[in-house]
Amino acid sequence: MKPKNTICLWFDKDALDAARFYAATFPDSEVTGVHEAPSDYPSGKQGDVLTVQFTVCGVPCLGLNGGPAFAHSEAFSFQILTDDQDETDRYWNAIVENGGQASQCGWCKDRWGLSWQITPRVLMDALSAGGDEAKRAFEAMMSMQKIDIAAIEAARRG
Repeated sequence: MKPKNTICLWFDKDALDAARFYAATFPDSEVTGVHEAPSDYPSGKQGDVLTVQFTVCGVPCLGLNGGPAFAHSEAFSFQILTDDQDETDRYWNAIVENGGQASQCGWCKDRWGLSWQITPRVLMDALSAGGDEAKRAFEAMMSMQKIDIAAIEAARRG
């Protein structure tokens, strides 16, 4: 059954490459459909890949090869919750080491310009705790690119 709501992500021309990368990187992710343009359009020709249906961690998405008119920005990001440092490192490194870019506070950008928050559950728990514990964890996070779970746990303890 087709979901009622799907995230549509605009790509220049690499939606299929991006979808395949996401499917290979994240669990419960797959490419579920590839659709070619039935005729020429402003940014492509008949037969070019126009849309790609895929999921990222179970979230339905549609990649649209719409041309260079629009670029991704940090105004949209996927937040991927992780359970341990190995999982955090695996996702972060997959994105950054495959043409992506590291940013701050667990954020990184993939080679297509899409932003990702690789966020350990420990960090979310610390921020949800409130008070001094949240403040210490937040201040520790602000100095990081990739989140260091041991440092967040130490900050929580004070």
